[in-house]
Amino acid sequence: MRTVGVEEELLLVDPDTGEPKALAAAVLARVAHDDPGQQVFEKELFRQMLEFATHPQADMAALGEEIVRWRKEAARHAGETGSAVVALATSPLPVSPSLSVNERYQWLAERYGIPTWEQLVCGCHVHVSVESDEEGIAVLDRIRPWLPVLRAISANSPFWQGKDTSYASYRSQVWNRWPSAGPTELFESAERYHRRVTEMVATGAILDEGMVYFDARLSARYPTVEIRVSDVCLGAETAALIATLSRALVETAARDWRAGRPAPGHSVSLLRLADWQAARFGLEEDLLDPLALRPVPAPQVLRSLVEHTGDALTACGDAERAEQGVAELLRHGNGARRQRRLLERTGSLRDVVTECVRHTQG
Repeated sequence: MRTVGVEEELLLVDPDTGEPKALAAAVLARVAHDDPGQQVFEKELFRQMLEFATHPQADMAALGEEIVRWRKEAARHAGETGSAVVALATSPLPVSPSLSVNERYQWLAERYGIPTWEQLVCGCHVHVSVESDEEGIAVLDRIRPWLPVLRAISANSPFWQGKDTSYASYRSQVWNRWPSAGPTELFESAERYHRRVTEMVATGAILDEGMVYFDARLSARYPTVEIRVSDVCLGAETAALIATLSRALVETAARDWRAGRPAPGHSVSLLRLADWQAARFGLEEDLLDPLALRPVPAPQVLRSLVEHTGDALTACGDAERAEQGVAELLRHGNGARRQRRLLERTGSLRDVVTECVRHTQG
């Protein structure tokens, strides 16, 4: 059975005001003091961010429990520095990002200018194991039209610098300013994929292979496909649902490849429109159907995703988990909907953040 690992980026904030705090170095120092040798937590581009990575898991219940555990550990370590962690993909409150001390990050800031300083955004990356690069490319080619659906499920960034952006996932609009970000064309072979990556690095427009920010890519470090479209999810249960559906998508795509079924030939221009639709509206209005690329109510598209991956979900023992997760998501909403409801109830973005701090910890 394929294993799955999750990387989550969290915001560090003042527990009383909700304002982001540049305390990542202090938090990581507490981690090193309390648990020497651990390799779960890492710094990110800005000092207002903290990242953790789970271990590879074959059991989705165990993966969900691990996400909750590391969120709680992050909250504990942050609390020791007078800060809190919150699973929000953008800061609702105004913030001036503080760059982490790192030669690579300094290169990014000098190379790309203002867009770099706007990248205080938090994502959720899902790694799903594959048997080879050839299988991985077959998967990447076949999951492309379904990635906007994951974007819509995870959407958790409606506010930016104190304002409502009108987007469910404004993080995606910020992230796609990187020159290498977004959906990809069909690669059809591992050789062609690696050649394309080499050509991209050779242009000098990006620093190295690590800057190939495709919506989904082959991991440079692990034998996995890395799916990168999701906002960090407000609820750990939504993150676990994203991981469950991601594994099912990968398994379904690999089975289709082995059966000789071709990858959908959607153009990148249409996939960009599908991704924009998902980022703009989340689950509140139509999404573009992944096969026909025509507007369809979001609940119907989510049911289509479960149906599309049904055999894989059943084989992994995840069918009931996925169906219940989707039903709960449609009932309660994604992070963007929950944040807007909190603002309607409290009238304060500070209260939105402090409420989400509590929700992050479960």
